[in-house]
Amino acid sequence: MKTGFSLLCDASQTHATAYNSEERKALKLEGLLPPIPVTLEMQAQAALETMRACDTLYQKALFLQSIHASNETLFFHLLVHHVSEVLPIAYTPAVAEICLNYSHCWRFPKGMFLCWEDRGRIAEILANAPQQQVDMIVMTDGNRILGLGDLGINGMAIPAGKLGLYTAFAGVHPSRTLPITIDVGTDNEKYLSDPLYLGHRHHRIKGQDYFDFMEEVISAIKNRWPGVVIQFEDFGNANAFALLDQFRHRYCCFSDDIQGTGSIVVAGLISAAKAKGTKLSDERVLFFGAGEAGTGSADQLAVAMNVLDNTPIEEARNKMFLFDIDGLVTTHRTVPAPGHAPYAKDMEPDKDLVSCIRKIRPTTLVGLSTVGGAFTEEVLRVMGEINERPVIFPLSNPNSKSECTPHDAYFATGGRALVATGSPFPQEIFDGKTIVPRQGNNAYIYPAVGLAGLLGRLPSIEDEDLLIASLTVADMVTEEDLACGALYPPFERVREVCRNIAANIIINAKAKGRCTLDLPEDVKGWVQAQMYEPLYK
Repeated sequence: MKTGFSLLCDASQTHATAYNSEERKALKLEGLLPPIPVTLEMQAQAALETMRACDTLYQKALFLQSIHASNETLFFHLLVHHVSEVLPIAYTPAVAEICLNYSHCWRFPKGMFLCWEDRGRIAEILANAPQQQVDMIVMTDGNRILGLGDLGINGMAIPAGKLGLYTAFAGVHPSRTLPITIDVGTDNEKYLSDPLYLGHRHHRIKGQDYFDFMEEVISAIKNRWPGVVIQFEDFGNANAFALLDQFRHRYCCFSDDIQGTGSIVVAGLISAAKAKGTKLSDERVLFFGAGEAGTGSADQLAVAMNVLDNTPIEEARNKMFLFDIDGLVTTHRTVPAPGHAPYAKDMEPDKDLVSCIRKIRPTTLVGLSTVGGAFTEEVLRVMGEINERPVIFPLSNPNSKSECTPHDAYFATGGRALVATGSPFPQEIFDGKTIVPRQGNNAYIYPAVGLAGLLGRLPSIEDEDLLIASLTVADMVTEEDLACGALYPPFERVREVCRNIAANIIINAKAKGRCTLDLPEDVKGWVQAQMYEPLYK
């Protein structure tokens, strides 16, 4: 057992200034701390005061990182009990600033870097991980970070941040999580010429060499930790779909960008249909942004319409339209992008969004493009003209990449729009009524799906698991939420949401023979009992 200064320097064990007099004497801490003990909540209040005094989100995020590195329990207490204030700093939008400056602000070791240069030795390198047991891995190759593009190893802040949310929201113990960044180079010329860039400075490895290397990486991980759940995060579009196909039925893994985003979009559309008194299959959806998030959302929505409303998959796909940098996705394209073929329409090509909206007459416009301000006043006004209650989801983040603000959507549609955003925005007052545009945040979904895979010892993550997650989120939206325009539960309930999702997925998996555990009668209570709580013990 650690004592004295070494205990105070152990972020996973320290109570810092919260040790009482008896503990200080027994643990040889006398004289090493300010004399008056405080509680965990008092430490949290002091930390919040200091964080609020920082001028910028970047400064706040750096300060929060220092807490994470010095006192893990305090960090997670802040994230659990002050989630609305701390989440935007612990993750999006502040994480974008950390990523952009990662090589210049690296201070604390966190996670592992597996490099192309070390191929053939990945199993040997994994043996250097500080944990004997790892339950949850979030992995990126830095190719498509948020709306920022190819950041190379600077993308490490994303898996590190997401695993923080696994602990805070789904209760996965922090000592059993591991962020991994795959360094196969970068095509970002800024970093290739930056002498302070901390990754290998060569262009990205592509093609079969890349996939062979990923095979070595995943195989080595699974040999070291057979029960681990892996989340793929922010891979480039082509690689993301191919990697999911390569591994999804062999191991317990999933892609948050393809499947997690799709699941949270479906949850919001189920809520929107409730608010309108319609069925999910009544929606005609135009996805503005047709990468992995847009295509993955269309795939999840087709499954949901099929299961919930008995809509044939082909008919469901006919209700969905993709729009990317080249305009409407049609059958006229000679080389369709990954996942586009099922949604390509036999229509004339059109690069004008307003024109497409007038022709297609969508009920829902989902923004996953990272093109800030793309939903112009005219776009929003036309959506309001053709729909009594248009559904507008500007889901790109950070805020600067959002296709529009909730304010834009409400005022262009006379307050009739049903809005969900990707980044946090304040509530609005329209004609004296308070409207609450809650986040369609993947953090409702991916921590719970990972927890279900982990606790249920599931061999794989299937589409039905993602749909259960969507339904669980939508079921937790109250009539009061819908009345104020909110399509998701308040984020203060995120741990309850994650618990319920994990329990419902495991119960269904048991019924389908995919979970072989003997489950207790109270599965929710069983899940809750295994969730980490940030308390001094």
